[in-house]
Amino acid sequence: MRIALDAHGGDFGLKPNLEGALLAAKKLPHEIILVGRDPEIREELRRLGVAIPERVSIVHAPQIIEMGAEPVNECRSKPDSSLMMGAGLVHEGKADAFVSAGNSGAIMVAALLKIKRIPGVIRPAIAVALPTLKGTAVLLDAGANMDCKPWHLAQFAVMGSVYMESLFNIENPSVGLLSIGEEESKGNALVQETIPLIKNMGINFHGPVEGRDIPEGLTDVVVADGFTGNVALKLYEGTAKVVFKMLKERIMGKFTYKIGAMLMRKVFSEMKTKMSVDVYGGAPLLGINGVVMVCHGKVTAGAIFNAVRVSGDLAASGMVTHIKKRMEQVKDKISAAKESEA
Repeated sequence: MRIALDAHGGDFGLKPNLEGALLAAKKLPHEIILVGRDPEIREELRRLGVAIPERVSIVHAPQIIEMGAEPVNECRSKPDSSLMMGAGLVHEGKADAFVSAGNSGAIMVAALLKIKRIPGVIRPAIAVALPTLKGTAVLLDAGANMDCKPWHLAQFAVMGSVYMESLFNIENPSVGLLSIGEEESKGNALVQETIPLIKNMGINFHGPVEGRDIPEGLTDVVVADGFTGNVALKLYEGTAKVVFKMLKERIMGKFTYKIGAMLMRKVFSEMKTKMSVDVYGGAPLLGINGVVMVCHGKVTAGAIFNAVRVSGDLAASGMVTHIKKRMEQVKDKISAAKESEA
């Protein structure tokens, strides 16, 4: 696969992006296309003491969209930015996927302007993979759409199901709708109106699930509007950090606990790795007519490596084609739901 990487994305500039790209070029079979300011990229590579590997190339993009910039105006006024040009490579068929740790809103806008939506998709969604007791679950939308309608959530459910099939090889994955109780009679108006629509999507719909069901791994896919999904994600991440911090403080408080921790070092290391946001590197933007991976702003070289790995796997799996087929199958049901609302 050919993976375009925004070389300037994230809070820490070129260094983690280039280190991740070099690691990917060494360990993965993909071609890496660094998109950014050519002279600055070459200078940073010189600082790192490495030459450009055979399967790494540079596409010069003279403009940069800053992390805190307003997405729409910036993308329209900076057509030669690393974000717009990286997304453009996917649209032009010169790259099979685009990875960026840049301004997440601008990544969305660039993808919409350059790559466009899959026919029939009303709104793309950010799909975040989360560790659970049973393995991995995917939560979407994790922040792209603050206010949603029932048909948006129904499409998220279908796309999330395809994502789990494509990346995790889970046949007929179970799908839950995030609510305040497992009973279908509970929840706000959005949940109440979405339940019958998802039931009609031809997927394995478990029903409503509660927040505590996510880490338990009750369902493979959890669907929510972007506001609720982002709150759930941040609580998930924060709880993991606090648990590890509390464990460390308790262990350091007593000598016998330190001895026990030494014996359990491998267990703690495995748990930390499983709970790390770097495991998958980022979250795909589902519903875009190409593979786009959104990484955390505080990105590491390891996260970039994994984002390149996962985006390559998704491109090779034909996930976008599978979503297109499923959207075609449910388009009449979605249209009917929108018409009844009107």
